[in-house]
Amino acid sequence: MGRGKIEIKRIENANSRQVTFSKRRTGLLKKAQELAILCDAEVAVIIFSNTGKLFEFSSSGMKRTLSRYNKCTDSSEVAIVECKAEKEDSKMVEALKDEIAKLETNQLRLLGKDLTGLSIKELQHLEQQLNEGLLAVKERKEELLMEQLEQSRVQEQRAMLENETLRRQVEELRCLFPVTERVVPSYLHYPQVERKNVFVDNGVVKLPTDVNHKRKGTERETFSNDSESQVALL
Repeated sequence: MGRGKIEIKRIENANSRQVTFSKRRTGLLKKAQELAILCDAEVAVIIFSNTGKLFEFSSSGMKRTLSRYNKCTDSSEVAIVECKAEKEDSKMVEALKDEIAKLETNQLRLLGKDLTGLSIKELQHLEQQLNEGLLAVKERKEELLMEQLEQSRVQEQRAMLENETLRRQVEELRCLFPVTERVVPSYLHYPQVERKNVFVDNGVVKLPTDVNHKRKGTERETFSNDSESQVALL
């Protein structure tokens, strides 16, 4: 007769449950040890009883096995996170590509291109959008023109104020330094010279004889005066 199958469920009888726990725990630890020896594997088993007692087995040290386990779980978690991030990035990229394609199509339609496949309602909606855009552009243009006109007016007022201040400063300086009026003749008056007794001989201007005699007399007088002064000094 073969061994009958046992239904896997909680044993209600406390004594039977304790006996089964002891037998199965010993068999589990023995199997773990055999697995580590036969297959050259690193095996660790941790068991807590219902009363809180700890039973353990480790083929290479419990701390070493636990640290290795933590590294593996951390790396696996990091790999899972990276995989999720890549999937999210790829989804985001696809969504952005679709959005770019839609924007490019809308831009072409606003320029009056690629209108095939649009219904009458869509064309009417597009026409309304264009009209609203034109109105907004005109309003902005008028605002800019008014701003430019206002700036030009302000600049003109500033220039007028600066000219007025300069004019006042000039008037104040004129009051401090009065200008005396002097009449400057436009030409100099020279006496007229009689030319009837003057004649030219071979390009040389000659005076009358009486004038020459007078000049000679004056030269003699000056010479005599000079000689007298020299004698007086001696």
